[in-house]
Amino acid sequence: MTTSAETAPASLATQAYLALRDRLVLLDIAPGEPLQEARLAEELGVGRTPLREALKHLELDHLVVTYPRRGTFATNVDITALAAITQVRAALEPVAVRAASANQDPSARAALEEAARSLEPLEADADVDGPGRADPPDPRRALQVDVEVHRAIYRACGNLYLAEPLLRLDNLSTRIWCVAMHRLPGLTSHVTELRELLEAILGGDGDRAAELISRHVAEFESSIRAVL
Repeated sequence: MTTSAETAPASLATQAYLALRDRLVLLDIAPGEPLQEARLAEELGVGRTPLREALKHLELDHLVVTYPRRGTFATNVDITALAAITQVRAALEPVAVRAASANQDPSARAALEEAARSLEPLEADADVDGPGRADPPDPRRALQVDVEVHRAIYRACGNLYLAEPLLRLDNLSTRIWCVAMHRLPGLTSHVTELRELLEAILGGDGDRAAELISRHVAEFESSIRAVL
C-alpha cells in the first residue's frame, strides 16, 4: 500500500513541473535564461528533490537543457525545427481528433465543452482588426486559449502514447508562436477557428475534425513563415 508520504514527492514534482512548463512555453522564462534551483524551490514551495525531478521531465520535453558544472537553462526557441514539428503534427493530429470524436466518456466531453467556452471571450473580439478599435486583443491570452483547447483534445483522444508526443510538440509550437505573436494580426482568428473543430469532435464527425485540424496545422506553419 502506498502512503501519502510516499506519494507526496511525486505530487510536488508534478506541481513544479506544471508551473515551470507553462512559464517556459509562454516565454515567461526567457529562452536561454538560467533556472536557479534555490530560488525556484522557494518560489514554488517545493524541495530540491521534487524540483530536480521536474527539471528532468522538462528536459525530456526539450524545454530546458542541463550542462555539467554550468546549470540548467531554458532552451532557445528553434525556428529551424518548424518544418519537422509540423511534419509530425500533420501525421498525428488527425489521428488524435478522430479518436477524440469517437470518445463518449462524459468527463472527456465535459472538458471539450469547457474548452469551447474558453473561446467565447476571443470570439467577442471578432472585430479586432476593424477600424477604430481602441484596445486590440491580448495575443498572449489567445495563445493560452489555444493551448487549453489542444490539451483538452489530446486528453480526450484517450491514448497516452499519442497524447504525450502531441503535447510536447504543441508546447514547442506555442513557443514559436510567442516569438512571432506581435507580428501576427490574424492570431485571434486562428484560435477562434478551433470552435468548428470542437463542434466536429463533439458531434462525432471524425472525418470533418481530421480535415479541420490538418488545415489548422498547415496554416500555423504558413503564418509563421510569412513573418519570420
